[in-house]
Amino acid sequence: MDADTERHLRRAIALAGEARAAGDPPFGSLLVDADGAVLAEDRNTTVTGDDVTAHPELKLARWAARSLTPDEAAVTTMYTSCQPCGMCAGAIARSGLGRVVFALSAEQLDAIKPPGAAPRAARQDGPYLHDEARAPVVAYYR
Repeated sequence: MDADTERHLRRAIALAGEARAAGDPPFGSLLVDADGAVLAEDRNTTVTGDDVTAHPELKLARWAARSLTPDEAAVTTMYTSCQPCGMCAGAIARSGLGRVVFALSAEQLDAIKPPGAAPRAARQDGPYLHDEARAPVVAYYR
């Protein structure tokens, strides 16, 4: 880990502390361009914003998709206090960000949480109506 990575991760951790102090879960992230300049930063606001999707990684991915060209997004690095969840990882991929560097892994986070603290996954059923569901998707990609 180089000095810039350490500095950016420490800022992400500081943002996590700010989130916790505000009453939100302790997660923070920042987005840095290819030259190391901070483009944007955010913290978790799921409680204070009354929005279960208000993770900092998702908010920064949305910002990048609206504010950066694909070429600009591709050379960014997101520094985050914890490894992005599945929702955020999907948004990061769709926004075209180039790299994610995290301080705490998902496994390390799970080891810290008390039993039952992790969200329970909803049961999923399917696939059904394959041909009908496939038609608009195929039309979109052609």
